[in-house]
Amino acid sequence: MGVFDPGINALSILTEILPSPVHLTAATLEFPENRQTPIAARLTFTQNITADFDWRQTGPQAWDIEIETTDGPMALRMGGNRLEVGDVEIAFENSIMGEYPALYKRMADLVAAGQSDVDLAPMVHVADALTLGARQITDAFSF
Repeated sequence: MGVFDPGINALSILTEILPSPVHLTAATLEFPENRQTPIAARLTFTQNITADFDWRQTGPQAWDIEIETTDGPMALRMGGNRLEVGDVEIAFENSIMGEYPALYKRMADLVAAGQSDVDLAPMVHVADALTLGARQITDAFSF
């Protein structure tokens, strides 16, 4: 899924914290001339929401969600490990290393209980972007 592999995590947070569903209204996807999956995506949703995913970012990786609310700004940074409300840091975890052990524990608990915990909304947004998005070819990608 290219840039949507990590990007779907942000869409998952988005669909969880919003009080009502949003829908994709436009997308531009950039495909390297030597790849079949997008390396960048610019998404526009209802409710004045945008998302910008780009694997070509240099320097420290940004896994941030910035939200403008009627009560002021809020940000989730470092993949959700840091919560800022206004200029105040509410919660901070200096590492994302606990993320996967916690996910695997949750999965094991669900399997043991014979339950599931699935939110398909993020995948619908990705499918909409891949279906409706304008395709642009960009420079070859190598890693």
